[in-house]
This record gives sequence, structure tokens and C-alpha cells, in this order.
Amino acid sequence: MTMIAARRYSHGTAHDEALLLDGVPRPELPAHSFDWIGLCEPDAAEMDLVRRQYGLHPLAVEDALNPRQLPKVEVYGKSLFVVARTADLRDGDLLDYGQTAFFVGPGYLISVRFGSTRAHTSLRQELEGQAERMAEGPDYVLHAVLDFIVDGYLPLLDKLEEVAQEMEESAIDVFPEQAVIRRIFRLRRQLRRFERVVGPMEEMCERLVEADLPCIDPASRIWFRDVLDHVRRAMARMQGLKETLVAIVETASLLEQHRQGEMTRSLAAWAAILAVPTAIAGIYGMNFEYLPELRWHYGYFAVWGTIIAICGGLWLRFRSIGWL
Repeated sequence: MTMIAARRYSHGTAHDEALLLDGVPRPELPAHSFDWIGLCEPDAAEMDLVRRQYGLHPLAVEDALNPRQLPKVEVYGKSLFVVARTADLRDGDLLDYGQTAFFVGPGYLISVRFGSTRAHTSLRQELEGQAERMAEGPDYVLHAVLDFIVDGYLPLLDKLEEVAQEMEESAIDVFPEQAVIRRIFRLRRQLRRFERVVGPMEEMCERLVEADLPCIDPASRIWFRDVLDHVRRAMARMQGLKETLVAIVETASLLEQHRQGEMTRSLAAWAAILAVPTAIAGIYGMNFEYLPELRWHYGYFAVWGTIIAICGGLWLRFRSIGWL
């Protein structure tokens, strides 16, 4: 059994002995007592033991073993089945996703974690130091773990925002290279997947806040409202990141068009200036016998003076309008 921890709590205080998961149906617990079991990537046989011991619904168990579920809340009689998605960064800006499923029933909370590297051990230790809160029951623990999962989105969003800011600043100076452009589109694809995978967390939290669900005390909905607020903030930051990446491409394209326009105007100005001596030299280079001014004593100097005057005038004109 890939069990991280399994303990029983009474009035918010943990019992010293660990729970034994052997598939034997569990007797009804007294009031203000509940079991909190944390599993990491169990197999079907191990989950079947937990199912028989706590009377879990087979469909919920099947969904918990499938690590590709979308966030959701489902009711099975007097119990609740909740699926949340975790996210983590690897290789700089690539997102990996995991899944944590929760079975919440009278006197128990069971978490089944797949793919996430963030264990709940530190959270459990922190909550065990708050006996008054733990005494509120499994719904408070569910809120705490969901809040822990959603808070895990913030560091990866911070990192992605830093990456986007670096791209934005570099795009102002020079047009992005092909590798940078590919990275931008790869990051946009990652964010679209984040929206598709994690986005339903908002709807799931809204249901925990607004719906009348078993094992969720109406007084505890304020805690789930806090989780919902954090999810909405994460999704808003993700949307802002997508807009930033779009703006980077558009801004870089506009700046590059402006730079190309300046180069085109400069080349056109020099082409116009060079066209003057080219035209005059072409005219006087024609092999006609009776070409005017051909035998004039000062013709060479007059032609050079005309060329310099016209080219100088064009240069001053183009310089004054910003083409040179």
C-alpha cells in the first residue's frame, strides 16, 4: 500500500496509533471523530481494500484511479467525491499535471494522489497543530488540501511571468529569433492546456460554495469561498499571461515593420541621390558626334558642380524629413 499517512482524529487531536487498512468494514465513529488517509498512486487491489473498508462507491474508485479526470464534484449517497488537478513546472517552462481525488464521508477523508510531487505531509503537520480547526471535521481538511493545491499554482505562474517579461523586454530591442518565437508559441500552447485542465477547478469550487452537499457544513462554505477566490486569481493571471504573449508577438512585428520601413526609406533616398550622377553620366556617355556642350572648355567642372548641387539638395531634403 502506497500510504503516506493514515490517522484518526478525535476533537481535532490525532491518535497515536496508525490506522490499519485491511479491507474490514469500519465501525461507525463517535461524534467529532474522523479518519484522514493519504494515498499516493495506489493500484486497483489497494484501492479495493480501502473501498471495502469505508464503503466507497465503485464508480468513484474507478475515477480516482484514472489520473486524467477533470476537476469535479460528485455525490454518492451520503458521501462526496472531489477531483482536483495539480500543476508543476519542469525544464523551465513546461507544465506537468497531476490529480488528487478526495472521498469525503461521515467520519473520513481519503485523498488519492497521482503525478504530484507536492506531498501533504507538511500540511498535515501544520493542521495537527490547530486542534480547534481540525475539530471542525473532514470538510475543513478538504478545504485545507484544496487551498494547498491551488497555492501550488502561484509559484509556476510567477516563473512563467518572469519568462514572459524577459521575452517582452528583449522583443523591444530586436525582433525575436526563431527559437524565441517557437518558445512563445509553445508557452501559449501550455497556457491553453492549463486553462483546459485546471480551468474547471473554478466551477468545482463554486459548487462547493453554493450547492447543498453532504459532509459539507454550510458554516464551512466561507473557507471554500477563499479557495474559489484563489482559483479565480490564478486563472486571471493565466489569462493575463496569454495576452502578454500575444502582445509580444504583435509588438515585435510592429517594431520590425517600423525598422524595415526606416531601412526602405533610407535606401530609397540614397537611390534617388545616386540616380542624379548616374543619369548625367549616362547622357554624356552616349556616342553621338554632335552632343551639346561636348567641347566646352569648362563642361567637366560644370557637370560636377551640377551633380554636387543636386545631390546635396536632395540629401538636405531627405535629412530634413527623417529619411536619412
